[in-house]
Amino acid sequence: MKAFIIKSYKPKDGMTLVEVPEPKLQENDILVKVSAAGVNLLDSKIKSGEFKAMLPYKMPLILGHDVAGVVVKTGSGVKKFKIGDEVYSRPADFKIGTFAEFIAINENDAALKPTTISMEEAASIPLVGLTAWQALVEKAALKKGQKVFIQAGSGGVGTFAIQLAKHLGATVATTTSTTNIELVKSLGADIVIDYKKEDFETILKNYDVVLNSQDAVNLEKSLRILKPGGKLISISGPPDPEFAKEFRLNTVLKIVMFFLSYSTKKKAKRLGVYYSFLFMKASGEQLHQITELINSGIIRPVVDKVFPFNKANDAMTYVESGRAKGKVVIKVN
Repeated sequence: MKAFIIKSYKPKDGMTLVEVPEPKLQENDILVKVSAAGVNLLDSKIKSGEFKAMLPYKMPLILGHDVAGVVVKTGSGVKKFKIGDEVYSRPADFKIGTFAEFIAINENDAALKPTTISMEEAASIPLVGLTAWQALVEKAALKKGQKVFIQAGSGGVGTFAIQLAKHLGATVATTTSTTNIELVKSLGADIVIDYKKEDFETILKNYDVVLNSQDAVNLEKSLRILKPGGKLISISGPPDPEFAKEFRLNTVLKIVMFFLSYSTKKKAKRLGVYYSFLFMKASGEQLHQITELINSGIIRPVVDKVFPFNKANDAMTYVESGRAKGKVVIKVN
């Protein structure tokens, strides 16, 4: 099969299109013929070696964390899917590789694709959908009537998180650029701050939850807009000891995480608020719940551009530019 690989971290010429063997199935795997693959900043960060301490991948590596496609083969123990099913998934760490014609996925990490959207739209959902779900539902336990600040509302996670937060009954504030104000309003944002003209810290006060996806400066400001007992969930770091424990990292990395997050944790404690780092996990069950929200029209995908398979490097470059509104997708088959 054809696949885009990297042979080392920081490849000078980006990913390389090569012929590789078709994946072998384990007992609980499904073989998916890839129709479309979403592109995420996580792919870029892995390519650059940013996560190699936590995710020590072997080279050569096929990147890609989002997929929509058709089941063409099943392992002997598979019970949830059959050949011909249209599915979507964020494959588990160390089983990624959606920038390819086929991928093997554990059945517990996949769900039936929403029937109301295209393959390309479905491929845009898994990573950002699960990130928003695990941040707002699992970690923050966001409730009706609460106030949530979602940074970068026009990005991949932001466009999904705004819609999910509104469904949960929250008042939603977000930041974006002037050109994307109408987009985030259409998704349900109640308070929209043009980050090029205004400082959110001077506008927002006493928030229950912040979903942080920006730099250290914005993280510190975000801590200060929370009410006592409020929660800041960060998907951009710094990683904390709880994450190290959950990820079963070695003792050295646990110590590193402690010191990386020490200052942020200390500031949060002084303000009487809660800080947590989130690195999302694969979950077919949560994707199933997301499917129901999409099929019922509560959440809609936001796709900026669809690139052909042979332009996968261009898709990655576009994501790295930071200009994408919503998600970028590669059409494979």
